[in-house]
Amino acid sequence: MNRSTSASWLKVMAGAATLSLALTACGSESDSEANEDPTDSASASESTDAAAFTNDECGTDTTSKDTFKVGGILPLTGNLAYLGPPEISGVGLAVSEINAAGGVNGVDACHMIEDSGDSTDMSVSTASAGNMVAAKPSVVIGAASSSVSLNFVDTLTDNKIVQISPANTAVDLSGYSDYFFRTAPPDGIQGNALGTLIATDGYKKIAFLVFNDTYGTGLRNATQAAIENAGGEVVYGGKGDGDEFPAGQTTFSAEVTAALNSSPDAIVILAFDETKAIVPELAAQGWDMQKTYFSDGNTADYGEDFEAGTLEGAQGTIPGADPEAVPGFKDNLIGWYDSAEGETLKDFAYGPESYDAVMLAALAAVRGGDTTSVTIQKNLAAVSGAEKGAEECATYEECVELLEADKEIQYTGPSGIGPINAKNDPSSAFIGIYTFNADNKNELTGSVEGKS
Repeated sequence: MNRSTSASWLKVMAGAATLSLALTACGSESDSEANEDPTDSASASESTDAAAFTNDECGTDTTSKDTFKVGGILPLTGNLAYLGPPEISGVGLAVSEINAAGGVNGVDACHMIEDSGDSTDMSVSTASAGNMVAAKPSVVIGAASSSVSLNFVDTLTDNKIVQISPANTAVDLSGYSDYFFRTAPPDGIQGNALGTLIATDGYKKIAFLVFNDTYGTGLRNATQAAIENAGGEVVYGGKGDGDEFPAGQTTFSAEVTAALNSSPDAIVILAFDETKAIVPELAAQGWDMQKTYFSDGNTADYGEDFEAGTLEGAQGTIPGADPEAVPGFKDNLIGWYDSAEGETLKDFAYGPESYDAVMLAALAAVRGGDTTSVTIQKNLAAVSGAEKGAEECATYEECVELLEADKEIQYTGPSGIGPINAKNDPSSAFIGIYTFNADNKNELTGSVEGKS
């Protein structure tokens, strides 16, 4: 199937009445269409010299009353730990740039990062949320896992602390709390894109290998709906079948055997670190890995995990615009992480969303006149473009200038999301389509814009 044209996508999408999807960039990243990403017209500054990066960690005596204090409950350990570096880099880079531009309402910005762990041990995020309440931050960025956020969102809400997740996609979190926002789209958008991709590739009988997690089952349900709307069927692991496996499981012989016995045309794996055990089992049982699909929880670089060529041709989806679409942004993520951690950033998923979460919170504080969380909560949707007559701006400095001139703004950052809606979700977002190469590394091959 030739993905350089949009006709076949639109044919399949016609049955998806709940979601509007439009193909915006397909085929090679060098295609002319790929250069027309809307984020190009509102790009951040070109890459910054390494000496300009600062790692502005919060002092123990700081609070949201005298500092723009950015907390983070992000995966330092657990089965989503690969997402920690890009998310931390997005937070750190944003804080660094805010301070370079003069801070927020005349005060400095800083960040403090706590571990979210994963859903196999909720005590980690429970402790981190308690630490955040005691620290009195302006905003908390995180968690990466929807189940983990559901574990502590009530704690932050009860203490009137704004939480912005750069990666949560579970539909259960839409409109959950006045203090919970996200810069990643809900699963209805990604699930429709993934299901449409599978159907467009010509597959009719689909098996799911999905873990029993709020994220996994929610995304499965949305993907299944799109597959069935396109005339396909789910032959294993579907909604209500009871075939889910528990998070943290390490052996999958029985599940893979059962899935293959259903004679699927394609298999969708919705899991986190469990993927590293599922893929070898599929390969050992003779499955054609080119007919395998992944999502944002496991579309990652497996170059050091599997034998070369194992995943070649397999595909996956990750919410978010291409980090390289904004000139210099990807280089700045790499540069900040190298400066702060002394390591090379290899994954970039949710780095743009983390960066934009901090920027939106800072601009909300500017609009409201102080750095407290209650003020940020009241103004966050407005600076995302929810107010009528909002003027677009792409950088912190540019947006602050407009706010100081009593203008309403629409911050258009590298994540490419639309204004925050009434459920505190992005009203639109990009879903990247990735294909694995011979080195088992995921490469962006197209993107779809979805609107809720």
